[in-house]
Amino acid sequence: MARRNLFQPPPLPGADTTVAEPIEQKSRFPNTGAMSGVKSTLKDVASNAVREISVDVIEERGPKDRLTFSDADVTALAESIKAHGQQVPIMVRPIADKPGHYKIVYGRRRLRALRSLGIPAKALVRSLSDQEAILAQGQENTQRLDPSFIEKALFAAELAASGYEQSIILDALAVDKPMLSRMTKVARSIPQSVIEQIGSAHGIGRRRWEDLADQSRSGDINLEQIAAALKLDGAKSSDDRFGMISDAVTRAQAPRATDKPARAPALTIKLEDGTALAEIKETPRALTLKLSKSDTPEFAQWMHDNAEAELTRLYEAWRSEQKPD
Repeated sequence: MARRNLFQPPPLPGADTTVAEPIEQKSRFPNTGAMSGVKSTLKDVASNAVREISVDVIEERGPKDRLTFSDADVTALAESIKAHGQQVPIMVRPIADKPGHYKIVYGRRRLRALRSLGIPAKALVRSLSDQEAILAQGQENTQRLDPSFIEKALFAAELAASGYEQSIILDALAVDKPMLSRMTKVARSIPQSVIEQIGSAHGIGRRRWEDLADQSRSGDINLEQIAAALKLDGAKSSDDRFGMISDAVTRAQAPRATDKPARAPALTIKLEDGTALAEIKETPRALTLKLSKSDTPEFAQWMHDNAEAELTRLYEAWRSEQKPD
């Protein structure tokens, strides 16, 4: 008698079947206990199996967790794969409305290198929701690639703009709410075009990126113009490019402090005998008149009692002088 597939569900009542004793078969191999564990184990093995998939059916759409990698990076990785094979699989997920096609979850640089070689990709295939794919993408890159602060900041900003919930973004990046707030502030303050020109800048920590973001918001600083005026292509590294832009911003802000008109010194009014009568001091918001109670206490008291009338009289005299002839 032919052996029945152990994991084939029993036929529906009334269905035509050539398998003998279906009821006995069902009771002999129930979907519980040890057999259920075997089924689960085989499913896990199948889901973890690495498949070879043509690179032509894998799309790269979706949020990017890394800044654009250079052609040199791709070429170097392609040479390594050519010599030693693809050591680490990428992860893809099926596209529901395009049977046989997949969307990259992580491994974009590896996929680009495989495209250049024209060979299939070794891939883990997962049926993931958008949220699950983002978690897998963020966690894999955090554990294996150690992305820089600015790469995480851009990834967080892109996820937020795409409508992902904050809890998903926090889990994907393994950060807390205060850090996510700082990342978002930096990504929104510095133009993305400038960030892309700088690069990943692994040696530049959060504080220096925050300082640059604060500088760009504090005055009329156009970071795109500053970056365009610099010869960033000649820099050895992305850290150097960041330093060039940061130094240029500091130089642009320095003249503004010196260009401000000098504050007038305090004016001391003295009587003919040299007695100090009053001191007038000017600040950006006020003109202060200070009378000396030690040198002229009687006048200071009189001024206190008549200040309203005298100041009003002086104001009206000033207004009359402003009228046109």
